[in-house]
Amino acid sequence: MLIYPAIDLYEGQAVRLLRGEYDKMTVFSLDPVAVGRNFKKQGATHIHVVDLQGAENGKTPNFDLICDIKRATGLFMEVGGGIRDMNVVDDYIAEGIDRVILGTAAVNKPDFAREAVEKYGEKIAVGVDLRKGRVATNGWRGTTDIDGVEFCERMQAMGVQTVICTDISRDGAMKGANLGLYAHLAQRLSMNIIASGGVSTMEDVRALSRLGIHGAIVGKAYYTGAITLREAIEVATT
Repeated sequence: MLIYPAIDLYEGQAVRLLRGEYDKMTVFSLDPVAVGRNFKKQGATHIHVVDLQGAENGKTPNFDLICDIKRATGLFMEVGGGIRDMNVVDDYIAEGIDRVILGTAAVNKPDFAREAVEKYGEKIAVGVDLRKGRVATNGWRGTTDIDGVEFCERMQAMGVQTVICTDISRDGAMKGANLGLYAHLAQRLSMNIIASGGVSTMEDVRALSRLGIHGAIVGKAYYTGAITLREAIEVATT
């Protein structure tokens, strides 16, 4: 299993939210590029970056910073937040971003999602953010009536190869990953599953690895020191 340490960006800073609430934001670093470099020093090969402002307003205010992190680290990078049209997808891919994550757009613009997958294949992932089992959109500010597992199956049928599934209730709460959710997804789907939200301890890492899923995102647990990135990587790959 791969470990994806996370950098969430807001106004050029590395931050973390609690359960996706923007008024519960903690700033962890004023230098996200340095954070990325530190990930690499600790053995990371992959990195997960989200433009929280973009997720909120559908734009890409941290585009240049994200590209700076990619150039400074050389790590495999997946990026989400505010990617609502093909021009933005094209721009990120042209700058060397390895995988672009569609979230709200995959829900509201299925034709665009299909076009992106047809054009870029495995370079397109879909972020499925769940609130009580239903798909959330617009930086988690809105919740649809769409069942999360069924939506994942729909994306798989479209040709999406990777899904990043977040249990919003666990995100940033340090209460452990929703193992039941990821076990269920692993049984239902043949695509790559990346677990996000609540990965708080080394036991979470071990348990997710045992499920045989593709990857796990580590965010707040890294920034607070609850998980040592180097150790998590070692556990996930043994």
